[in-house]
Amino acid sequence: MRAETGTALLLRLTLMRMALVPAVMGLILLEGDWAHAETAAAAVFAVAAVTDFVDGHLARRWAVTSSLGSFLDTTADKLLASGALIALVAIDRTSAWIAAVIVARELVILALRGVVATEGGKLEPSVWGKLKTNVQFLAILLAILRPGDPLGPFYLDEWVMLVAAVITVASALEYLTRFGSVL
Repeated sequence: MRAETGTALLLRLTLMRMALVPAVMGLILLEGDWAHAETAAAAVFAVAAVTDFVDGHLARRWAVTSSLGSFLDTTADKLLASGALIALVAIDRTSAWIAAVIVARELVILALRGVVATEGGKLEPSVWGKLKTNVQFLAILLAILRPGDPLGPFYLDEWVMLVAAVITVASALEYLTRFGSVL
């Protein structure tokens, strides 16, 4: 595959993920107003989340990366997670403090990425960052669906959201430790 064609496809996947954010939010907010809102929101969210994995896999396979593509990809992930969390707070499916921790981390790391770039560096994704994204996406999907009965004081999605918050903070600390000298 030609690099230009691969880059264009990856960009379209990233832009599609961004375009799905309002749809995910709108469907989450329809909870209770439409019988299939949760299922539709979960399906659209899952499609959006899968595009992250697909474009990452294809970018590595085809060896096509760009600074703009990397920036847009991580921004799309942050928009998807933040938008879904805001909607989940609005329908009381997740805690506002957890959403605030996650959204604040995303903004701090986005700013750090910009500072590192102005210094001529590149903020490479870490294992913690990738784990954070995967656990956040799982927690959000579970919060949209809210499966089963409570397990002790919380539902399964709430337990996973707590884990996501801890991993989110750990990944922020890892990035800040690794790149804090540019600040």
